[in-house]
Amino acid sequence: MANRGERIASVIRKNVAEIIQFQIKDPKLGFVSIPEVKVSSDFSYVKVYVSFIKEEEAKPSFEVLNKAKGFIRSELAKKLDTRRVPEISFVLDEGYKVEQRIDELLKK
Repeated sequence: MANRGERIASVIRKNVAEIIQFQIKDPKLGFVSIPEVKVSSDFSYVKVYVSFIKEEEAKPSFEVLNKAKGFIRSELAKKLDTRRVPEISFVLDEGYKVEQRIDELLKK
């Protein structure tokens, strides 16, 4: 982690995962994994890629995360030592679908 953007992305990833896991108490929210976080060059926007174990939980869980975006950002502000807290946008990571397809092809 040589540059500042990678360090900030790593800290944001860790903190957002903790906020989702321990502070959001919605029964619709399934198991969430955060494989990647991308921060803009001016650190004002962050894309948080999320994936879910069960495909049927993806849509309701994704909606819960989007509704809790403001809460997550305010909690993140308490944990970051930056001047400005980036605007969060969640992106559904569909890399697991590619992995499943490759596994199926390899099994054949």
